[in-house]
Amino acid sequence: MTPAIPTPSPGPLAMALFGTLILVLLAGAHAELPGCKIRITSKALELVKQEGLRFLEQELETVTIPDLRGREGHFFYNISEVKVTELQLTFSELNFQPDQELALQINNASWGLRFRRQLLYWFFYDGGYINASAEGVSIHTALQLSRDPTGRIKVSNVSCQASVSRMHAAFGGTFKKVYEFLSTFITSGMRFLLNQQICPVLYHAGTVLLNSLLDTVPVRGAVDELVGIDYSLLKDPVASTSNLDMEFRGAFYPLTEANWSLPNRAVEPQLQEEERMVYVAFSEFFFDSALESYFRAGALTLSLVGDKVPHDLDMVLRASYFGSIILMSPAVIDSPLKLELRVMEPPRCTIKPSGTTVSVTASVTIALVPPNQPEVQLSSMIMDARLSAKMALWGKALRTRLDLRRFRIYSNQSALESLALIPLQTPLKTLLQIAVMPMLNERTWRGVQIPLPEGIDFVREVVTNHAGFLTIGADLHFAKGLREVIEKNRPADTRDPRTSSAPPPSTAAV
Repeated sequence: MTPAIPTPSPGPLAMALFGTLILVLLAGAHAELPGCKIRITSKALELVKQEGLRFLEQELETVTIPDLRGREGHFFYNISEVKVTELQLTFSELNFQPDQELALQINNASWGLRFRRQLLYWFFYDGGYINASAEGVSIHTALQLSRDPTGRIKVSNVSCQASVSRMHAAFGGTFKKVYEFLSTFITSGMRFLLNQQICPVLYHAGTVLLNSLLDTVPVRGAVDELVGIDYSLLKDPVASTSNLDMEFRGAFYPLTEANWSLPNRAVEPQLQEEERMVYVAFSEFFFDSALESYFRAGALTLSLVGDKVPHDLDMVLRASYFGSIILMSPAVIDSPLKLELRVMEPPRCTIKPSGTTVSVTASVTIALVPPNQPEVQLSSMIMDARLSAKMALWGKALRTRLDLRRFRIYSNQSALESLALIPLQTPLKTLLQIAVMPMLNERTWRGVQIPLPEGIDFVREVVTNHAGFLTIGADLHFAKGLREVIEKNRPADTRDPRTSSAPPPSTAAV
């Protein structure tokens, strides 16, 4: 009898791979979809570079260079009060680097310096001020962008390399020949000290000052007195050679239910274009969460009583229900009329290439309200309305203009009663157009802010509808200077870059 061959058990490596696969699948199944995406393209970098270099020049002009003291034989020298008088960043490039980085390369820059010289040789002393220049300055710095625990975009790290190729000092005075003899020692020492100060300034500018600018990007806060919005980043920004992509939660919530969230089952918005400086995409979920938040907050109701009901509509309604009203007591017949519209379920947004629509179902109740008595209901009906929605960006605000496209009323009791409501179709539609739609548009046209830093606005936007989402391509405009915004939001006690927890200075050759 042939002995049975045992089946080999899976090895540790196979089990580890299987476990990893399961974890990946579970993570993918539970990954939260973004309601809003933003893409910054390389087209924006030239504008950002121009504003950024102005800011960087101002920061580098504040470089503090320590005093330089030394001796050569019987000569004692001291270089102090070194000040930057001029800075030229002539050749520079700003680009995205794959993963999470924004890189700045500056080549062949030059600095103008002025410092005080002091020389002592036995009993002879010489002093004065000298102009100097640092040339062939190269700086390469990269900002690593990431998501912090609160969901905010941050500069999480700054890498830096800096070098000064050559330095020249225009010595003069009684000891000119002596200074020329010592210039090699002095300029080499100053070049070393200058190089040591560049990277700490850039590290401080990135991790402290630029982060104070990014702190102005809205993350989670109130839109108005009823609802708020959550713009938390869902993951670290992703950079390619041509763009930087960010995914935001993009969800509204009622302020009274801050922990409530609508499940996102909408189509994930996609960004493919790169022709404009920036693209923003919104899925149907973004708008649905807004509509449901206002519904849960109790905002989607309207009650008109007495003089608030338009006179012509009051007459039409009383005539329509004359048969019921005439049978009532005299005290009720002349009572004020009440018209109440109440949305029955959260409205829903549908985005198609042909346009964006909002579907609303509401109850319409008509009643008489005698003083000090219970109201007397005359009729109750269902209203279905379809609104068209047009989106636009203004500054940093996403605005919406609504227009009533379809409208019908019917009875949920019988088809015969629905036929009797046909004469009310036109006057009720007119009421919506002249009384309700202006109130809605007054709110939606105020808009909701897009997650951009303070001082930066959208201009020349173009809206494109897709199946399940829409995209808005636009260019950027600095409404405020970078320096102005940073100074306004600068954290306390951060003016001296030496006080920040900077990494060791660049080790590039000097």
